[in-house]
Amino acid sequence: MNPFRLILLFPFVALYGIVTWIRNKFFDWGIFSSISFDFPVISVGNLTTGGTGKTPHVEYLVRLLKDNYKVAILSRGYKRKTNGFLMAGESTGADKIGDEPRQFKSKFSEITVAVDEKRVRGIKELRRLLPETEIILLDDAFQHRWVRPGLSILLTDYHKLYSNDWPLPAGSLREFRKGAERADIIVVTKNSKILSPITRRELTNKLRPGTHQSTYFSYVEHGRFKKIPGIECVNINKNRFNTILLVSGIANPYPLEFHLKSYCDELETLLFPDHHYYTSENVVQIIEKFDNIVTRNKIIVTTEKDSTRLSNPEFLKLLKGYPICYVPIEVVFYKEDKPAFEKQILEYVRKNSGNNKLYQEQN
Repeated sequence: MNPFRLILLFPFVALYGIVTWIRNKFFDWGIFSSISFDFPVISVGNLTTGGTGKTPHVEYLVRLLKDNYKVAILSRGYKRKTNGFLMAGESTGADKIGDEPRQFKSKFSEITVAVDEKRVRGIKELRRLLPETEIILLDDAFQHRWVRPGLSILLTDYHKLYSNDWPLPAGSLREFRKGAERADIIVVTKNSKILSPITRRELTNKLRPGTHQSTYFSYVEHGRFKKIPGIECVNINKNRFNTILLVSGIANPYPLEFHLKSYCDELETLLFPDHHYYTSENVVQIIEKFDNIVTRNKIIVTTEKDSTRLSNPEFLKLLKGYPICYVPIEVVFYKEDKPAFEKQILEYVRKNSGNNKLYQEQN
């Protein structure tokens, strides 16, 4: 971090940090009360403003649990154009539920996906409508302290550890680093595929996990190019391109940029803000940039999350005939982490399943 930026913004950092500290203390002291449930509620979140890999880690948990339990995902539905509780259907658009819930429902049609900015209300409504629900996964809920999850998973990006960061606006932390103490599990994400024992030790020492916390490490595996439903992409099976145009509206596109460079001679980018909702003008902008690329062997590639926002019927008409696809990703835990991580999740679920009673904690 630029020290001059920190010095300049320090009064605002202090003000923001104090406000969030007071809020957290109100929960710690019982002035604000958290609601707990005695069935499995697992939260996945972070301390930063985004880009740590929450979505693929939630998907990892779904794959781990869905064959043996009735799983539901509850999300805030960031940047959706609706309010309140809403259950996702097969054709519910990203504008109504948000891009991440839309992605969850597209990939796992057999599970329940719902959104509600008030997570306590959302959990109660899910259990009222679908009492057979056994596990609820809370997406991006680390700061949502009105719910006390039974198991809290905190993610931190290898390239931007929360231990090296500062609160907003100088840094990207939503609260002071001390907030990490609420987590039961810390996962360092977006590591390289080979992680040496020395690097593992250094990262753990920087994070300084508590005795109650388990620390695991994961990396991202990129899949083969996939078609966006409604668009025929004839170039999708090629292994090499002269030019790839990456269209992205996510917080940290650098891992995908690095991955795509191995598939092309030249990588062009058209980057939008995180969770950007595309307009017709944006789609025309994409088309114009692609048309101005002079090479013949070229393709438009986007992220899986962006593909949900580009699946608007109006956009699909504009993009008809253009070679556009997305790259799916999955989280992989290292062989020394995977068994222990999955065992901890499954043991928590097994110990806390089978009872539907709600109770409130004042502590």
